[in-house]
Amino acid sequence: MKATIRLIIVALIFRLVFAGGTGLESDEAYMVAASHSFDASYFDHPLASWWLELAARALTGSVAPGVVRLPFVALSGVTCWLLFIITKRLFDARAGFWAVVAYTIAPVFSVMSGCFVMPDGPVDAALAAFVYALIRALGLPDAKPQPDWWLLVGVFAGLALDSKYNAALVIAGTGIGILLAPDLRAALLRPQAWLAGLIALAMISPMLWWNASHHWISFRYQGERADGHNLRLFMPFVVWGGEALAVLPWVWLPMVAAQIKALRAGPAQAGGWLLAWAGLLPVVGFAGIGLWSSTHILAHWAAPGELLLLPLFGRWARDVSPRPRNIVALVSGAAVAGVMLFFVAEVQFGCIPHIERFAKFDKWLLLEAFDWTSLGAQIPAGIDVVDAQRWYDAGKVGYGLERAGVNIPVTVFASEIHEFKYSAPPQSFVGKTVLVLSMPWTMAQTASFCAGYFKSLTPGPVLAVKVHGEVLLTIPTYIGRDMIAPPVPAPNSPGITGF
Repeated sequence: MKATIRLIIVALIFRLVFAGGTGLESDEAYMVAASHSFDASYFDHPLASWWLELAARALTGSVAPGVVRLPFVALSGVTCWLLFIITKRLFDARAGFWAVVAYTIAPVFSVMSGCFVMPDGPVDAALAAFVYALIRALGLPDAKPQPDWWLLVGVFAGLALDSKYNAALVIAGTGIGILLAPDLRAALLRPQAWLAGLIALAMISPMLWWNASHHWISFRYQGERADGHNLRLFMPFVVWGGEALAVLPWVWLPMVAAQIKALRAGPAQAGGWLLAWAGLLPVVGFAGIGLWSSTHILAHWAAPGELLLLPLFGRWARDVSPRPRNIVALVSGAAVAGVMLFFVAEVQFGCIPHIERFAKFDKWLLLEAFDWTSLGAQIPAGIDVVDAQRWYDAGKVGYGLERAGVNIPVTVFASEIHEFKYSAPPQSFVGKTVLVLSMPWTMAQTASFCAGYFKSLTPGPVLAVKVHGEVLLTIPTYIGRDMIAPPVPAPNSPGITGF
């Protein structure tokens, strides 16, 4: 146990350094820039991650990366401890240690879930707590049920669903696993189990109410990702390949093998059976959607399910040859820590000269780590609002201005407007002077897009995103005065997709 605690503390220190030493990437910046109030839900995701960063800002009066990321870093420690006690209870403490090692060296968990202002950290912590409460309620592994734990099952299921919609796949998977296990399914007849369902429903009712009041826009947006009319037979393997890279192949492959072994062993080994079912629907479901969906399936979508397979990996790693296992773990951990520290060093000190020459801004992850605070001093006088054509650009611009202390709203004149539809609705700026960013269009495309929507439209300054005195990105602009109506993207125009 002491080794696990030391590992969690050391990993937290690295995450804190990374969180405070690098800027917000596009999705994070969007969440901070687009959220201005504690609402019952939001366009992209339910309330938990939004409320966490809003609370951090409200308590500190700061939007610095280390501040808004702090709740998510803290939750990573909670998740690791929950992984340990789940694995220790079902298997033993050594397996628990290796489950935490796997979390720590897997970039999708240690960095994305463990640092970023995104729903992944909250949903991971809530699902781990849900599974721990569930195994206590079911009496695993010693067949001594503790029915009162069902109340916490409901609480943590509600928190998970209030964090990210894909939590439903994990919860449904565990439910199927219980129903298929004769020794477990009787527990679902207990009144406490039904009360757990009512508690979870009560906890997600604000999110359901918000969606019902907004034409179910979040559900429609997330559901549309499964739309498509293509047949791509090899896409599931591409999806699994991306997931393997995000988790690390030498973690992902034995983890999935352990899952298959647990499913084959059946419900007689109830702990492994339940964990295998908890991860099954996300791992298989998103790969299956790739067969037909035209949407690019992102590797981290299945991560909540993979998180609950880490105890199975821990049990496997406990029993393999120690010398190669230890070497792989140390090298992987050193690599993840080294990359994190490299990002911090580059953002803070500019170690790479002329970094802008290495890649286009939107093609290199390192350049995402810089905040666009330099834009704050370049906004012309008299501007009421800044418009971007893509929601993630609006996030970087809005967050950069906020960090620079410039109190100018940012909106999006495009179909993919996301949360800006509610926090900065374009129609609310009629009659205002708008700085229209031309990125990613040409000036001619921007002028054509905005024609007729302003009383006058004249070229504005070319904004420069600067870091350590170097120009990383230039953004041509127009100044639109007395907006008549928000520009409306034509079908198939550059503004229609926002991606």
